[in-house]
Amino acid sequence: MDEQEYQRKFLNLKILKEIQEYLKSDTDSNTAVYPIKVPQELLYQLVKLQGAEGADEAINRIFRMGLTFWSERLFEESFGTAENLKSFIDVVRRRNKT
Repeated sequence: MDEQEYQRKFLNLKILKEIQEYLKSDTDSNTAVYPIKVPQELLYQLVKLQGAEGADEAINRIFRMGLTFWSERLFEESFGTAENLKSFIDVVRRRNKT
């Protein structure tokens, strides 16, 4: 594996780890990005049916679902299998020892 591939995989591993931690937590993230674009009718109907707080929770659930799907694809593209991930982590550990 050349240095460029190593760096790409290492950054993807960091991203996947952070996503995993975010998805495990029940608390709000300490980082927020606004505004996000959502279909106007979706937002209108969610607020109408569930109130502003319910709409916010629904949009957060939708975001988490999308993030889960996206991270699964990133994992697949970067490592493919759990065994390949473990092998890469072993490479990282060996490099960090030197």
